[in-house]
Amino acid sequence: MKIALYQGPSPAGATEAAFAVVARTLAAAAAGGARMAVFPELFLPGYNYPDQAEMAQPLGGAWCARLAALARAAGCGLVVGLAERDGARLYNTAVAYDASGALLASYRKVQLYGPRENAIFTPGDRLCSFDLAGRRVGLLICYDIEFAPHVRALAGRGAEVILCPTANMLPFTHVGRVTVPAQAANHAVAIVYANYCGAEGDLTYAGGSVIAGADGAVLAMAGPGEALLIVDLMAPDRAVLSTQLADFRAVD
Repeated sequence: MKIALYQGPSPAGATEAAFAVVARTLAAAAAGGARMAVFPELFLPGYNYPDQAEMAQPLGGAWCARLAALARAAGCGLVVGLAERDGARLYNTAVAYDASGALLASYRKVQLYGPRENAIFTPGDRLCSFDLAGRRVGLLICYDIEFAPHVRALAGRGAEVILCPTANMLPFTHVGRVTVPAQAANHAVAIVYANYCGAEGDLTYAGGSVIAGADGAVLAMAGPGEALLIVDLMAPDRAVLSTQLADFRAVD
């Protein structure tokens, strides 16, 4: 199963530009044989954009309709982060569409990061997973991936791959370099971690988006600039995968 990852600058509120990026990235990913392309966290309208509350849309709204149409037109699924409005509440959400434009899943970020996110968003209260090409796939967002219990819970539900939009900023370069591959290795699950690059407001993003195999091997990693990574997530050699899920012994 080929998966694509897009790393690029934040749209910073320019949603038409964001949709143009999604359209051309999906076309390129489909040409490379990818079934799914993963975009960064809050790509609509931008992670550090100050007017998220005003621009946020409900699931099933105009943003989602356009994303579904773009997936269908390209013949490639996508996972993208967006600001979701549900009544008076805002959520930091990721949506997944398949190549036909059908909604596979939506996930609300559980582990909100820092005072800004906590002031804007309501935390999610459940994990989610779905089937893609005969494999179980989970969704997490940014800071979520740094919490081993969430990765473990998805792996325990049978997830073989976790798709993770992120907005990781400097100086936290260790997350892509060390934390993500370690989580993959410890839980025997591949992780696709799609970050921003460049600057937005008072943030400079770390780049370094990474695709780690279920054995922790770094299959592809972006540098500091815009990039499109496409990796074939081959079935791993079971002999080298962690058996922690089966072997764990709880002690007092």
